Amino acid sequence: MGDASDRSTAYPSHPHLRKTKTSSQLYVNGKPFMMLSGELHNSSLSSASFMSSVYPNMKAANVNTLLGSVSWEMIEPVEDQFDFSELDKVILGAREHDMRLVLLWFGSFKNALSTYAPGWVKVDVKRFPRVHVKEAGDVTRTLELVSPFNERAWKADAKAFAKLMKHLKELDSEHGTVLMIQVENETGVLGDSRDRSKIAEKAFREPVPKDVMQHLQKTYKESSPYFQKRFPHFQSLTAGNVTWEQAFVDRIDAEEMFMANAFSRYIGHVAAAGKAEYGIPLYANVWLNFDDPSILDLQGIPVVVGGGHKAGIYPSGGACPHTMDLWKYNAPALDFLSPDLYFHDYETVCKQYTHQNQPLFIPEQRRDERGVRRIWLAYGSYAALGCSPFGIDSLKAEESPVTRHYGLLNSMSSHILDAQANRPDEMMGFFFDEMDEVTHTSKDSWVQVLGDFEITVERSFVFGKPGAGAGMVIHKGNGKYLLIGWGFQVTWKSTDPKSTFTGILYSEEKEVGKNGDLTTGRVMNGDETRSGAFFIMPNEDPDYGSFPIAVTIPSRTMVAECTAYSICEEEEDY
Repeated sequence: MGDASDRSTAYPSHPHLRKTKTSSQLYVNGKPFMMLSGELHNSSLSSASFMSSVYPNMKAANVNTLLGSVSWEMIEPVEDQFDFSELDKVILGAREHDMRLVLLWFGSFKNALSTYAPGWVKVDVKRFPRVHVKEAGDVTRTLELVSPFNERAWKADAKAFAKLMKHLKELDSEHGTVLMIQVENETGVLGDSRDRSKIAEKAFREPVPKDVMQHLQKTYKESSPYFQKRFPHFQSLTAGNVTWEQAFVDRIDAEEMFMANAFSRYIGHVAAAGKAEYGIPLYANVWLNFDDPSILDLQGIPVVVGGGHKAGIYPSGGACPHTMDLWKYNAPALDFLSPDLYFHDYETVCKQYTHQNQPLFIPEQRRDERGVRRIWLAYGSYAALGCSPFGIDSLKAEESPVTRHYGLLNSMSSHILDAQANRPDEMMGFFFDEMDEVTHTSKDSWVQVLGDFEITVERSFVFGKPGAGAGMVIHKGNGKYLLIGWGFQVTWKSTDPKSTFTGILYSEEKEVGKNGDLTTGRVMNGDETRSGAFFIMPNEDPDYGSFPIAVTIPSRTMVAECTAYSICEEEEDY
């Protein structure tokens, strides 16, 4: 393999992904980079002047990466006439404020529509025909959605995207201001399970492409469990010309897979054209579905916001868990697929989108405290590249939950990145909601074996009402554990069946230096460990209830280091 210097020369200088033991990490300027990201409102990145007022607030909120849209209509308002002047100002402004960007390519598709395509595309339905859907009463309706079965459409989109990527390479490859690109946004068809246009009707009557059938059958055992659950018969199908309904049985399932094949091929062409010009990471995001509404975390919000249980209620053809294998095959230029995660069970979706060691990136999620505390699970247990609360720019830093969470994550990023790359099975993230927010999706405790001990994480002890919490535990080796966060407590139990006692040998509050260096602050014992029973990472303002003695201390640095130990006694030791 060669020495480290030999290996380093094999990597590009621009932002890129490097494989780790169980995932990948983003490298920027030769170093691993943890995105503390947020997604802007859709129109924010269209104006450099507007963004000049956004950057200082985002820096104050400890955000280091912003996701924002670049639309096809913005850079190619007239066919073959490209204008990157405003985008250049935006990128240079971000660079001036030491802010990284993830650009969202709003080309042919944005939220299952084509509203960000240029006017010359929208009006030319002969060259760029639309998707048609059937409504109640067999009424056909035309959507403002370019049909994915149209080769001329993807060629025009791919041409524009390639121009964008070539320009970014020339402007930014030496700086790495732009880290990644999202190709399109939440693709699919809404209002019906498939396109009913003439070109789509003809394609639906044709057999499933042989290469698609062969690939999905060959890789069936390694495919997403959601694909296997929905199509248990698929591997046993005979070879030959198979219709979509023969392959996928249920009519709506067949129509959804038909659309997934069309959209993924379309986006695969666009992504490949861009990747050929500039090799930074590319991904596609997903408007999630649900099979069972009980997995949703709604808290009284209408079920419809959860995505939908039927293709067409959610965008039919998007990269949902049961279609992602088809997407990965048809769009290999995409480095990963990413879930927009608002109301689904957070951990379930993290598991779905780390299948086969795919890197996890959450491009959209809730920006409130309930949503933001969940990012600890993504970073700690699923090695997330980043998590991105949506509408981040309309929250003042002093009012945003992001500020506190990202501040602590930023100070400990070197430790987290090291564990993600080298000891991913030796770390865990978790969260606890406020007691009056607890739902069926909430956990009372998180249990995982790290090193030689089983770790149990629960809410931190108080005499009054227990509060919310979030954090991470990282095993550093030899029974030494790094604890980051607040509002939780940790208990250790030896995994050695001969052990007769497990306890805390040392525990220290840690001060965090500028570069993440840790020094000992206070030596913690007594009340802070409940006399050795467990270690408490308290909230900033513990609830003492009616108890008159202030036993639980407020959190201060929110970082501690504990060493656990166990003993194995012989009979004569009793």
